Amino acid sequence: MNDDTGRRVRAGGRAGNKARAGTAAIDQMPWRIPVNPDRPTEPLDPDAVQRVHKAAMRIIKEIGIEFMNPDAVAILKQAGCTVSGTNVRMDEDFIMEMLGHAPAQFTITPRNPDREIVLGGKHMVFVNVSSPPNAWDLERGKRSGDFETFKEFMKLTQYFNCIHVAGGYPVEPIDIHPSVRHLDCLYEKLTITDKVVHAYSLGAERVEDVMEMARIAGGLTEDEFQARPRMYTNINSVSPLKHDYPMLDGAMRMARRGQPVVVTPFTLAGAMAPVTMSGAVALSLAEALPAVALLQYINPGCPVAIGTFTSNVDMKSGAPAFGTPEYMRATQMTGQLVRFYGVPMRASGVCAANVPDGQAMWETSNSLWSAVQSQTNLVYHAAGWLEGGLIASPEKFIMDCEVLQMIQRYFEAAITATTDDDLAFDAIKEVGPNGHYFGVQHTQDRYQTAFYAPFVSDWRNYEAWQANGSVWTPERAHALYKQILAEFVPPDMNGDHQEDLRRFVARRKQEGGAPTDF
Repeated sequence: MNDDTGRRVRAGGRAGNKARAGTAAIDQMPWRIPVNPDRPTEPLDPDAVQRVHKAAMRIIKEIGIEFMNPDAVAILKQAGCTVSGTNVRMDEDFIMEMLGHAPAQFTITPRNPDREIVLGGKHMVFVNVSSPPNAWDLERGKRSGDFETFKEFMKLTQYFNCIHVAGGYPVEPIDIHPSVRHLDCLYEKLTITDKVVHAYSLGAERVEDVMEMARIAGGLTEDEFQARPRMYTNINSVSPLKHDYPMLDGAMRMARRGQPVVVTPFTLAGAMAPVTMSGAVALSLAEALPAVALLQYINPGCPVAIGTFTSNVDMKSGAPAFGTPEYMRATQMTGQLVRFYGVPMRASGVCAANVPDGQAMWETSNSLWSAVQSQTNLVYHAAGWLEGGLIASPEKFIMDCEVLQMIQRYFEAAITATTDDDLAFDAIKEVGPNGHYFGVQHTQDRYQTAFYAPFVSDWRNYEAWQANGSVWTPERAHALYKQILAEFVPPDMNGDHQEDLRRFVARRKQEGGAPTDF
C-alpha cells in the first residue's frame, strides 16, 4: 500500500491529484490506504476483556434493547429473540452466531475505482468532518451552515489525499429544505468528489435515493451495485439502550442491498452511560451488537462495522468532553472488544474546543492517536471538527490534515528500516567524532525524502517567523484554504452518468423528495 513512500506530488482537485500547472497550494503525500504496522494498545488483560463482554451480554439478555421499528421487532421475533412490545432480548449464542457471518474485512468501491478503500485488518482510512450545523472561519466567524459552505468543504475533502471518504455533510446546508437536501448534497458530493460517499440513515426515501444516486454515478446495473459495497451508512443508537425507527429502517435497506452499515452508539459516561469507563464501554457494545445481529439475520455476510463514541462529560456543565484520558482509554478498550468480535472498527478525531487553537489540536491529536493505538479502521471527523461537533472549520480541517499526514508518515516502514544502508556505519565512520552529516553522500542521497515535510507547520526560529509577518498557524491554514478553493478542479466524471444523475435529482424533487414529519 505504501509503494510511493517518500514521493511527493503536487496536489489538486482532479482524480489522480493533478492541478493546474504551477498553482498547487501544497506538496502533499500521494493517495494511499494507510496500513498501521503497530501492535494495538491493550489496557485490558484477557480476563477483563471477557468481563466486559459478559457484562454486555448480560445487559442484552436481562435488560434488553428497545427497537422502535416494528419491522425490526418482527424480524427479531422470527429469529427467536424474546420480544415484549419494543423491548428485545437476545442470548449470547444468537449474538455470537450472527457475528460469525460478518466479514472481518471488506472493500468499498466508489465511482472512481482508484479511490476504493479497505475496512478491516490493519487498514486505516480517514473521513471528513460530518454533520455540524454551524461553520466557523477567521473571516466570517461562527454562522449557520449553508450550501456554498457545504460545497467548499467538499472541495477540501476531494483535494486532500489523506481524506479517503466523503462522509456526512461537512456542514448542514440549512438554506435547502430538508425534504430535498439529500438530493442536492449528494449530487454535489458525487460530482465534486470521486471518493466513497455516505447516506444518512434517516428513513426509506433518503437511503434509497442515495443508493440509487451512487449506482447512477458509477454507471452500474442493479446487479453490479449489489455485488459489492459501493457506499455506506452510519447509524447511532439513542443511548441508553434504544434504536430509533428511521435509522433502523435505513440500515435494514442498506443491508438487504449488500451495502455497509457502521453501528456507533453515542455513550457519554456520566450522562447517557455509567460514569465508569468499563461500564460505559459495556453499555456501548450492548447497544451495537443487537443491531449488528439484526442486520446479519436479514442478510448473512453483509458488511458491518462497530463504532465507538464513548467519552465523558464535563461534570460541572454536562457538556461533552473529547480527547480526554478517559476517551482514549475507552477507545482502546473498545478496540480490544471489537477485535474479539472480528469486525472492523470506527472511531473519531474529535475535540471540545471552540476555535482552532492549542486545545483543539491537543484534544484532536489525543483522539486520533487513540484511534491508531486501538487499530481503528475508519476514523470519522478526522479533519475539521470543533465545539463537540457543532462547528466545522476550514482552518481546522487543514491543520488536522497536517496531523493525518504525520500519522501516515509514522506508519511508513522506511522510518524503522534496518538495512546496512539505514544503519549507516560507513557514514558514521566517515564523519567520526568531529564532523557533521550535512555534506556526506549518505545524507545527500536521501535528504529530500528523509523526513516528513510539513505544509502548514512553520519550523523556522522566532526571528525568521517574526520577519515573515508573525503569522499564526490558523492564519496560515486560512490562506491555504483560500488558495485551495481558487485552484480546485473537479474530478472527471462520465458526462452521461452526470446527466442521468441530474435527471434523477430533478424527478425526485418534483415528486417531493423525502417526508420531514417522522
